[in-house]
Amino acid sequence: RYGGVRGHNSCPGIFRVLWRNRASPYFGMLGLLVPVVIYMYYVFIESWCLGYAWYYLTGALNLGDDPAAYSEFFSGFVGLQEDGQIFHGGENSVLPFLLICIGFNFFLIFRGLSKGIELFCLWAMPALVVCALIVLVRVLTLGTPNPDLPEQNVMGGLAFMWEPRIGEEGLLAALSNGEMWLKAAGQIFFSLSVGFGVIITYSSYLRRKDDIALSSTTAVAGNQFCEVALGGLITIPAAFIFLGAMQTQEISGSTFDLGFKALPLVFHNMPAGQIFGFLWFFLLFLAAVTSSLSMLQPAIAFLEEGLGLNRNVSVIFLGFITLAGNGLVIYFSKGFAALDTMDFWVGTFCIFVLATIQVILFGWALGARRGMAELREGSDLRIPGWVAFVIKYVSPTYLLIIFMVWAQQTFSERLQVLVDDKTVLVTVGFILAVAGLFLMLIAQAVRRWDRTNPLSEVEP
Repeated sequence: RYGGVRGHNSCPGIFRVLWRNRASPYFGMLGLLVPVVIYMYYVFIESWCLGYAWYYLTGALNLGDDPAAYSEFFSGFVGLQEDGQIFHGGENSVLPFLLICIGFNFFLIFRGLSKGIELFCLWAMPALVVCALIVLVRVLTLGTPNPDLPEQNVMGGLAFMWEPRIGEEGLLAALSNGEMWLKAAGQIFFSLSVGFGVIITYSSYLRRKDDIALSSTTAVAGNQFCEVALGGLITIPAAFIFLGAMQTQEISGSTFDLGFKALPLVFHNMPAGQIFGFLWFFLLFLAAVTSSLSMLQPAIAFLEEGLGLNRNVSVIFLGFITLAGNGLVIYFSKGFAALDTMDFWVGTFCIFVLATIQVILFGWALGARRGMAELREGSDLRIPGWVAFVIKYVSPTYLLIIFMVWAQQTFSERLQVLVDDKTVLVTVGFILAVAGLFLMLIAQAVRRWDRTNPLSEVEP
């Protein structure tokens, strides 16, 4: 909001207002790169959800009790076994659903914020929660479906979900894993669009008297309710009831295995499972669309305010870039090589770096005192004074320590994979090319801003 009321809605422009330095807009490049690159593979996963919803609706996912059948279906559907497999066609291919998702996203994005994104979310979000509640009620009323396995019941599933488990690693060894902390921080930043570039842009449209503190708190609470109280309570107990503790433990480390291999088996063994399977995957599709719609808005805002392009031209420009990335992800589908590379280096690493930059800018460039004064303006929710201390000292220290521990433990391994795997190398090269393109566009935007509002005149 601080940048928005001063005429900027993009990360580079807002950083320029927060920190009067020639380099500041270039740090904002991450606020463009992260959501655009994540969109490239996120819409691919979105198409899986739509495809599975359709196959449940038509009965094509009624594959019996053999777990291998569901694993084989998923592998063929997403092209997991061979690069370019998706383009070979086949009876069950993700390609038609991917094209539908891309077209649907760009149709809504073309319509703009109020007529497209906001209108869709206004109806999709309540529908998402209603679908989730229906499936949740069904899971929590399953009781003990198999009398021969009385320990696999709802209460056991809930206990399995909430009881801390370290596995074979000791507690201290698990807590000293730098990559685990990096991924945990990256997950919550990803989930809340913090360090993402999305929240920066969306909040810049707020009015001076809008309650940022209350809106932020309810957004976090609502997000965690949907993820943990709905998503977690549906997937983990259901898998435990039908698959048992050992198999659920094995698959719980992989979201894809849990969501697209284990849960279809669960729905097969559940009364009216075809209906609940359709509701579940349609709910995931709605959730994914509400997220993917927001991912291109930061770059659109930058192209509009930094280069003077209109919305349609900006969307078409980004369409070409994201289609190239989509093509990379779906062609190098073997073992999800391109997808996993983008997800780590952009969806975890870059998000973490951008979140660290943001918290340092808030605490030190803008200043915690001025930032808290801005936060309290229009707020009915009281913000404790110690929050300023946490943001200025605790948060950056915590994030920098995690980063240093991770770099010391695993950075060299990541670089070795980059050198050894050609697909990873090509994918990282593409990411760097997109980053370079955005840096050149930011340089052009800076020259444009300097002509209309020189840095010396930007409010300190």
